[in-house]
Amino acid sequence: MNKEDVCILIPTLNEGKTIGGIVSEFRSMGFSNILVIDGHSKDDTVKNAEKAGAKVVLQSGKGKGQAVNQAFQIINNKYVVMIDGDGTYLPEEVYKLLEPVTSGLADHVIGGRTANFQKGAFTRLNLFGNYILNKIFGFAYGVWLEDILSGYRAFSYDAIKQIELNRTGFEVETEITVECVKKNLKIVEVPITYLSRVSGAETKLKPIRDGFRIGSTIFLLARMHNPLFYFGVMGVLLTISGLAIGIYVVDEWFKNIDHIPLTILATLLIVTGIQVFILMVVSDLMVSMHRENMHMMSKILKEKEKK
Repeated sequence: MNKEDVCILIPTLNEGKTIGGIVSEFRSMGFSNILVIDGHSKDDTVKNAEKAGAKVVLQSGKGKGQAVNQAFQIINNKYVVMIDGDGTYLPEEVYKLLEPVTSGLADHVIGGRTANFQKGAFTRLNLFGNYILNKIFGFAYGVWLEDILSGYRAFSYDAIKQIELNRTGFEVETEITVECVKKNLKIVEVPITYLSRVSGAETKLKPIRDGFRIGSTIFLLARMHNPLFYFGVMGVLLTISGLAIGIYVVDEWFKNIDHIPLTILATLLIVTGIQVFILMVVSDLMVSMHRENMHMMSKILKEKEKK
């Protein structure tokens, strides 16, 4: 592997305490193409990054997702490694992530944090939320991973050019993983070390708010990949709600108490739930036909390339 072919991408926002050391460590290992895309930090992040030898680009918008998307548009290196600038990942483990990509075993590599994390790196809420979100992702996309929220990743150039990002915040890691599944890119997960944040460096992650946003992203993006999951969840919720209200109405009716509005509501919920199930089947058929067409087109293109 020629290290000139590797771009180290570091999205930052107020990481002045750690960014200099991260850039310096990558440079000491021979990586000279280091791109820091900064979200208009109010501390000395930009100054320290440039002093350590990184190229700094100020992002045009706000949010980590927008920063990564902007960076993907300007990177032309054969391989890309993305790492957070908060000092929670070890630059020396970069080879673990690059090896599957450079050997052709993967298009995208995720550094799994849960196998080896330092005490204090995760709160119990973080660990529980991470576990639940990974399980939801597995049910939605049929790909079972341990850490879809990791910020330490590697990509081939072809992968980043196929990935289309629309989310602007911390949902970007989830969207990247979804995009790789949708585009049939090969994903490999490798265990890495996860460190606790340095003293005085505050996390920007809000567990409840961002956890809800990440969960919503997993669910909403599933409508184009797995309509059985997307519409199935809605259909089940509507039908169960209607049945619960209906049971209450019937129980009250046996007591000679009428609930006309609730009866209408229960009926509407159950009927709507059934209609959503029908839509689920039709949507799944359409998605299956689309996948088959894309597979045939891909096969034809490969045969033309061989000729």
